Amino acid sequence: MKFVDSLILAIRTIRGNKLRAGITISIIAFGIMALIGIITAIKAMNQKFNEGFSTMGANTFTLRFRERTIQVNNNRGEAELSQKNRQKKERQSSQGKKITKFEAEEFVRKFDYEAIKGISIFGNRNNTAAYKNIKTNANVLLFGGDENYLLMNGFDLEQGRNLSADDVKTGSNICLLGFDVANKLFQGNSSKAINTIIHINNIAYRVIGVLGSRGATFGFSRDNIIITTYSNADKNFSRGFSYVVAVMTKDLVQTNSAMGEAEGLFRSIRKLSTTEVSNFVADRSNSIAEKAINSLRFLTLSATIIGLITLIGSAIGLMNIMLVSVSERTREIGLVKAIGGKKSNIITQFLLEAVAISILGSMAGIIAGVLVGNIFSIFLKTGFVIPWNWVIYGILICTATGLLAGIYPAIKAGRLNPIEALRYE
Repeated sequence: MKFVDSLILAIRTIRGNKLRAGITISIIAFGIMALIGIITAIKAMNQKFNEGFSTMGANTFTLRFRERTIQVNNNRGEAELSQKNRQKKERQSSQGKKITKFEAEEFVRKFDYEAIKGISIFGNRNNTAAYKNIKTNANVLLFGGDENYLLMNGFDLEQGRNLSADDVKTGSNICLLGFDVANKLFQGNSSKAINTIIHINNIAYRVIGVLGSRGATFGFSRDNIIITTYSNADKNFSRGFSYVVAVMTKDLVQTNSAMGEAEGLFRSIRKLSTTEVSNFVADRSNSIAEKAINSLRFLTLSATIIGLITLIGSAIGLMNIMLVSVSERTREIGLVKAIGGKKSNIITQFLLEAVAISILGSMAGIIAGVLVGNIFSIFLKTGFVIPWNWVIYGILICTATGLLAGIYPAIKAGRLNPIEALRYE
């Protein structure tokens, strides 16, 4: 008996037991669907993270305040530094102090590396903007920046002009409206916003520009924002937030050396001694995305475990069905052996049946998983996602599952005595 004959017999047997094969295929399909579906959704999330955090290029880094942590002595359960000593050190070195406007501006002035530099500060997240009798919800984000803020944070200017260095110096009440804020206040006609007077928390501001749309991330709009100068934000919306300094080098190769020089200069500006740990961090823009993406790894692990548990159950069910099939087809096996079929032919036929059922289940599960996972990508407004590596893994895993589940029933069938098999009722 040739391999092709064994394959044809295996396919005929599966078609002859549609209900039994269909149930097994469904069990395998659900396991693969869970695995591929979650992986597809995670890949869509990764894509959204990259889109959301890649507004600043890989050649950009920021200097941010590092929150102070207090180390605890495990033996005594007490802080290693007393309150008095800690306060004394903070007065001497600026440990625990947020980055001030003076420190940020001094860094920009002294940092002579060939790069674009910018200063920004977070204003608040519960602001209200109003124009005549139209008012936004109290959830508008407000940021203060300089003339380089739009460039370094990936904003496009749709109408009007950008902030200027003179605007930063004067600290006048001018602002740029995010796409959603402009549409809300001016009823979808953002071009009318330019040079109008709006009120932000009852403070009058002149609109000098409208930003292009950046869409939403995980259901949260990135266009519900107002940008003014950092000097104005410090004057009108001071909430004690720390300033942030951003640096964009001309070449990606220069970024690491620029970061080194920036940290050294900023340590001196912050008056840190050589033995003190930096109370600020230098973060590359893409490192934020990398951290967020890395946090999703446990979801991939969870999806893999869920899929493998389901596939183990599928393998047990498949093995049980194949054992029942051996008992039901004892006379058939005896007949095959009587006409010259070898033990290897019987084993091959049963293994092919098990593998075929597993592959059919994997194909159905992959298609369903990709479709289910891309429902999430539609919600996130990303492109159609197909995790090709996991598609291949799924087929290989199901093939291995079929082989493992079919080995024992196939060997049992191959060992049947043809005489006894023919006499079996």
